Amino acid sequence: MRQSPTRVVAAVIRAGPQILACQRPPQKRHGGLWEFPGGKCEPFESDDDAVRRELHEELAVTVTNVGSELFAIADPGSDFLIVFLPVEISGAPQCLEHEAIVWGTAMELAALPLAPSDRRFIEFLLASE
Repeated sequence: MRQSPTRVVAAVIRAGPQILACQRPPQKRHGGLWEFPGGKCEPFESDDDAVRRELHEELAVTVTNVGSELFAIADPGSDFLIVFLPVEISGAPQCLEHEAIVWGTAMELAALPLAPSDRRFIEFLLASE
């Protein structure tokens, strides 16, 4: 029997036209590539709870609002279903687990070497603008 995919939340944090992206550590899958911050949902954890926990751990920010799913994609080569959620935060993001963080427009982020599913999301954003 096939196990259902592991749900992964990806936070789309905006400041005006700019969106936050983070560079993955070199030792992790897709190391060095850029992604939206977030991570795996624990068993029985809601998207809302997972994104709050992950962003506190990764960026030391407090999530003030989580919106409805913008986009979801089965991650190629893994059993992950990545769900992109609009997220509002308070506090300045700190780079605790990533190599670097950057703010950029969707077009600017599209120029970065993005992880495959994050690239598909940026393409979706650009097509819908």
